[in-house]
Amino acid sequence: MKTQYYTATSLDGFIATVDDSLDWLFPLGDVADTSYSSFIRDVGAIAMGSSTYEWMVRNVVGPEAQKREPWPYEQPVWVFTTRSLPSTEGADIRFVEGDVRPVHREMRAAAGGKNVWVVGGGDLVGQFHDHGLLDEIIVQIGSVTLGSGKPLLPRMITDPSLRLVSVQQIGPGFAELRYEVPRRAEAPGAADR
Repeated sequence: MKTQYYTATSLDGFIATVDDSLDWLFPLGDVADTSYSSFIRDVGAIAMGSSTYEWMVRNVVGPEAQKREPWPYEQPVWVFTTRSLPSTEGADIRFVEGDVRPVHREMRAAAGGKNVWVVGGGDLVGQFHDHGLLDEIIVQIGSVTLGSGKPLLPRMITDPSLRLVSVQQIGPGFAELRYEVPRRAEAPGAADR
């Protein structure tokens, strides 16, 4: 059982534009060519930032979506937010706020031995890292630059540094890097895993 950050980023390290757009991402390749289908099979619970959730509502499942689709996740999703957000029909969504540690314990219990996926929200991922709860980062680096936007992971991670586990080319548009996140001896919350 791992807690994983699986995402895509531009070559210059942004997961979305300043206005939370992902339009840069989709022309780079087909999700069917990536590791996503095998990755999601092993996921039992999902943590999501509020901006990612709002993007999903606007662009995928909500009434304003151009091509409305059903909620894509069967797993329970914990949305970290300080605002009141609309629920989504047919989705197991739990709105939470505050410290990620007690929520992580709840997510691990709900995951039933499967992995926990922290999707979207570089700062949210950073909070999991800060408390020693993040095990792996899987990032697909796209062959575009954005110049500015929402950073991949707005944290300085140098001691210990991430451990590169694998590199794979995905079509002409992506390189997938897998990193193990080593534990710091003094990582607060590591005992709470």
